[in-house]
Amino acid sequence: MSSTPVVPFSEPPYLAGLPSPYYKPTHLKWQKAIREFISKHLLENALQWDTEETVPEHVFETFARAGMLIPSLPAPLPVEWLKRLGIHEILGAVKVEEFDYIHTLIYCDEMARTGLAGPSGSLTTGISFGVPPILKFGNKQLQERFLPELLTGKKRTCIAITEPEAGSDVANITTTATKTPDGKHYIVNGTKKWITNGIWSEYSSMAVRTGGPGPTGLSMLVVPLKDCPGVNMRRLKVGGQVSAGTTFIELDDVKVPVENLIGTEGMGMRYIMTNFNHERLTIAIGATRQARVALAAATEYILKREAFGKPLVEQPVVRQRLARCGAMVESQWAWVEQFVYQMTQLPKEVADIELGGLTAMAKAQAGIVLNECAQCAQLLFGGNGYTKSGQGELVERIYREVPGIRIPGGSEDVMMDLGVRQLVKNFKNKTKALERPKGSSKL
Repeated sequence: MSSTPVVPFSEPPYLAGLPSPYYKPTHLKWQKAIREFISKHLLENALQWDTEETVPEHVFETFARAGMLIPSLPAPLPVEWLKRLGIHEILGAVKVEEFDYIHTLIYCDEMARTGLAGPSGSLTTGISFGVPPILKFGNKQLQERFLPELLTGKKRTCIAITEPEAGSDVANITTTATKTPDGKHYIVNGTKKWITNGIWSEYSSMAVRTGGPGPTGLSMLVVPLKDCPGVNMRRLKVGGQVSAGTTFIELDDVKVPVENLIGTEGMGMRYIMTNFNHERLTIAIGATRQARVALAAATEYILKREAFGKPLVEQPVVRQRLARCGAMVESQWAWVEQFVYQMTQLPKEVADIELGGLTAMAKAQAGIVLNECAQCAQLLFGGNGYTKSGQGELVERIYREVPGIRIPGGSEDVMMDLGVRQLVKNFKNKTKALERPKGSSKL
């Protein structure tokens, strides 16, 4: 329980002194340990680094040495691999075998306390989304070659799916991987766009077309990037998340050993969609905290800012605007908490089916909530919220980041549609399973 008054909307209820059924002592210990670490090594300079559009390399190294990149992986963690690498606990706060998705929730929430997606994303996006395909679907030789350096942060990776003409429409990517006549290599040609962390990555888990059109022609490869012949990378200027290293990648006859195939040819679409669940959920968690940061800043501002002879908080219209957005952010957080709890209770294969569509909807709704809260904060800050310096600087920056939540990881409209389609599909499958077989008196 907090021993000091907490600014309204500034913390999740469990950190504001209210009871919660979700958090055990291990979670509370974890939250306390990582808040101290993240505040010291990221939060203090995050706005400055984001303004400079690059987080210094030493920050990544500090997080890697402390094992503080590993919590960005899906829970449960790859315990066997981590112990082989001498990693038995993180910050002395949690053993790797005890780490669950509520620890993940706390980690993502704390990393987003900067209010910005760029600084934390510059550190974690690559390992969070690029490593899981190798962990889940890679064979033993592939894992032995790449995981030791990737899990310890000695080398960096990214996920490379999106293309200039295929964003949310993953099934229609055009980057090709054609086997050489001797069958020993793939020759990769194409382009990837909006690849977070790409510019710093030695490798990528890349979606490629090894077969015909449509989803069944897709596969995934570990493709080398930095200093690899035929690979050309350049950073893209984007409106938000400016420090996350958004990259345009051109691949011209890039030679990749066939041993770099992740899993089985033609199974790429399945691997990609499974990976998306973790990506979308972590986006939803981070975006909800960003909304909280914006709203808390606005609350502090209206408590001290005076207009027409009295503090802004005494204006009914101001309280009404704040209340509407406060209800949205607290409702969204309650959904995210419930969602994560369900993931700790369901087997992975069940969660993928039951929660897949809902994950897409949670991610989309988080973007909507962030948009409303960031806009509310900017309006309450007035001119200060429209200025790229001074007391409203962070709020102005957060509002610019909204499209970076609503578009990447599956654009909002596509996610809402996907969510309903998946729920309807599940309903039909369950209904069909209950139908009485023809010629049988048994259910």
